[in-house]
Order: sequence, then structure tokens, then C-alpha cells
Amino acid sequence: MSSSTRRRTTALAAAVVTAAALGATVLALPATAVGAAPAAPAVGAAPAAAPVPIVNGTLDWGVLARYRAYVTGMAKGTITPADGAAANTDGTFRFTSATGAYGEGGGHVVTARFKGSVTFESTAHRFKVTLANLKIDTGTKKLTADVTKNGTLTRDVPLANVAFAGRTMEKLATTLTKEAAEQLGYDDYAGMAGDPLTAELKFDESTPPSSPAPSPSGSTAPSPSPSNAGPAPTLAPSPGTSSSAPAGPQQLLGGRLTWGVKESFRAYVVKGGGSVTPAGGAMAAGNSFSFAFGKGELDAAKQKLNASFAGSLRFQRPDRRIDMTFTNLRVNAEGKKGTLVLDVKTPGATKADIPFATLDLSKADYRTTGGVLTLGSVPAALTAEGSAALDSYYEAGQATDPVTLSVTVDKDAVLPSTAPTTGQTGGSATGSTTGSTGTGSTVGGGTAGSTSGKLAATGADVPAGALLATSGAAVVAGAGVLSLARRKRAARP
Repeated sequence: MSSSTRRRTTALAAAVVTAAALGATVLALPATAVGAAPAAPAVGAAPAAAPVPIVNGTLDWGVLARYRAYVTGMAKGTITPADGAAANTDGTFRFTSATGAYGEGGGHVVTARFKGSVTFESTAHRFKVTLANLKIDTGTKKLTADVTKNGTLTRDVPLANVAFAGRTMEKLATTLTKEAAEQLGYDDYAGMAGDPLTAELKFDESTPPSSPAPSPSGSTAPSPSPSNAGPAPTLAPSPGTSSSAPAGPQQLLGGRLTWGVKESFRAYVVKGGGSVTPAGGAMAAGNSFSFAFGKGELDAAKQKLNASFAGSLRFQRPDRRIDMTFTNLRVNAEGKKGTLVLDVKTPGATKADIPFATLDLSKADYRTTGGVLTLGSVPAALTAEGSAALDSYYEAGQATDPVTLSVTVDKDAVLPSTAPTTGQTGGSATGSTTGSTGTGSTVGGGTAGSTSGKLAATGADVPAGALLATSGAAVVAGAGVLSLARRKRAARP
């Protein structure tokens, strides 16, 4: 055998060894497994090695956060993972039990199909779309799925173009196709950036690689360099492996905030036909409301947490001309103190970054358990700015409903249930939500409802003039606070 033929045989065998050695779950591929066409073999070259089977793996993808928010918001629908798929804490989905191969047909391409389905359904808007059997192909750089739309099955629909360009398969950019737009029922989705995609694949360890050809001296030829066989993939930790928390801030990967604002205020708003409407990632949760995760970071060593949450609450009572929306909730915490910050929108103005309530974190423990940090039933009190946002009919320092939040620093962490934690009485969830295109929508479990109910047992009532001018509030130049006109009455909540 010529020396050039021996080198080619050795390179091919080493590439197969690299793939077959992936006994652990991997987030990276051989350098050649990104869709590039292999060079034609020279005459007399050894035959291509057998493909390496994929024996397990997962795919994380959420399609499009905007679409999920539409389904559970404006469309009053549900999102249901099934058949081996499950919802992640950030609202995306995990598909499991990967099958496929690396190097099929003698090429350097990975194809993998995943088990599981997710169904988007709305009775109000008359659609039911199920995505199943998702498949990735690093050769075509496509993600496909079998799509059943209103009872009609179409197989292998190209849903997204995936940026398979290097070895990594973590948080790859995706772009929705026109076929995806057609199946989801909105032409503008074509060409829109979809949710990032992450795949973890496990290859068959038992696949026997070709033995490298011996060198002229009789010793085994050295392994080829990365230039002709591709560098070895990066191995991810095996399931169950624990590692120390990294020093410094950790990026938050998921979370949820539960808060009811103030029970007596909700009761006043819904009296006389008013409503409190969650939307855009917020949902009714018993006597409170659940807000979906946005982004943030945690530094457990320094006891610092910054987290933002998606969703909004709109308070409307026409007979009192109340129309105001709380949105863009954030928690800034350090040590034993924290602040709940939000934006207040009215038909006439928006006041951003209002430090609405102080948080008493004197009993807080910033250590995570199972990748989750939970701060439960944190006492909260109105600031002067929060009091002003409610037209000063609640004094600064008066308690609001307590705040409960959970955040994750591990993508496999599971959030606690959304059971209400305030323990206060309030309205029941009825009615429907308004639409939103917010991110971080809540998956599954039905529709968020407008809150309606009776006054609190105390009989306290916000004066008729409370928040009268909120709907026409304007931001006073340079003032930095929301200016509201008030009608004073003797009764106070």
C-alpha cells in the first residue's frame, strides 16, 4: 500500500473512532459533520467506514416565542407537549429519544430524528396544529417535522433553516421558512428568526471502527491532525454529574414570578363590571398572577439577583375611568433588600422604571437547590413612587401582596408549581385574555382569565376619584414621577 493511500485510510478510520467515541452526550460535532461535501476518494482508496448510529439524545426548540404568546393570549388557546416531549422552564420544548447516524452514505453529515409532539390549539380561532417527529440534517441545514393541521397530515415539512456552521450544536440560530409560516397561519413568519436550537446526541459506543493501517516500521500510524479528521468533539457532563457553581454571576435560564399586586385594589377594580386582564406571558394563578421568565443573572456569592419577567396586567373599570397596565416587571435584589420595578402604561402616557415596592429579603437564602433559587412569599411594601402610581390612596409603606419568584441556572432544572402563595381572598378567574406578542409565554394548561369578584370582606373601597386621571396621565418633563389629578373623598381603602 502506498504511503498516500495509508494516510487516507488512517484519516478515515480516525474520523470514525472520533464519532464512535462519543459515548457521553455531546453538544458538538466532528468538524466535518456540518454539511460540507466530502472529497472524492482516489482510485484504490479504502471503502468508507460504516456510519455511526445515534442511540439517544434531545432537541430543545420553542418554534417562536411570539407565536406561543399569541396562542395562549389572543387566541385563548393551549399548548400541549406529548408523546415524549415536555415543556422547558423557559417556555420552549424538549424532544427526546434521538435516532439517526453520523456518516451515512459515506458523507460527513449528521441526521437525527426526535420523539415527541407539541400541539397548538385554539377553539376561538379555529385551529389545531401538531408538530411531531422533528428531524435535523447538518447536510441540508434544515429542521423538518411532520405537521398535522386541522386534521391534514403533511410529512417532513421544512420548518426552519438552522445555522449548522461549526462544531457546536448549542443555541443555534434558526430562521422560519415559508412552509412554517403557511402551517402556523401567518405569512409574516416567513424569514423571521425562530427560537434558538440546541441538540445533544449520544452515539453508539459499540460500532467497531476500522483499524488504522500499520506504518512501514510496523508500529501503529499516528492519529491524523485535526486538518484531515476533525478535532474531537467537546463532551458534555454525563447526567447526574455535579459541578461546583462557577465563580461570579450565572446567567438565568428560566424562572417565574407570582404576584397579586394588592388584593383590595383588585377587588375595587372588578366591582361594577371592571376587570384585571393578564396577557403576554402572564396568567391567572389562583388569587394571584404568574409572570413568565425574561432574562437575568444571579451571583449567589455576592447575594445579588437581577431578573425580568414577561407579561402584563391591565386594570380596567369604565365607570371610574380606570385603564392602566402594569408591565415589564423586574426584581433587583442585593443582600437583605430588594425592589420590584415595573412600567405603568395608560392610554395617554407611559411611565417606565417605577420602583413600585420594596422587598424584605431578611430571610432570603441565595443558594440554589437542584439548579433552582426560590424566594417565597417575600413581604413587599409600596414606595412613594408606587403610591403615586396608585394616586396616593395607598400610603407609602403599606403592604402589597407578597412576591414569590423562582429562577433556574440549570437548563434541566424544574420550577416549583405555580400554586398561589398569597393566601388572600380575591376574584376568581373568568373571562378571556387580551393578545400580546410578548416573549416567554406560558406553555400548556389553558387560558389566562380576567379576574372578577366581590369586594374584600373589610368593605374597604377605593374612592370614586381614585385613578380617575390615570387614563390621561402625562409624564411631566424633568419631574421623573407620574403626575395624576385627584378627586379627594373621605373614604380610603
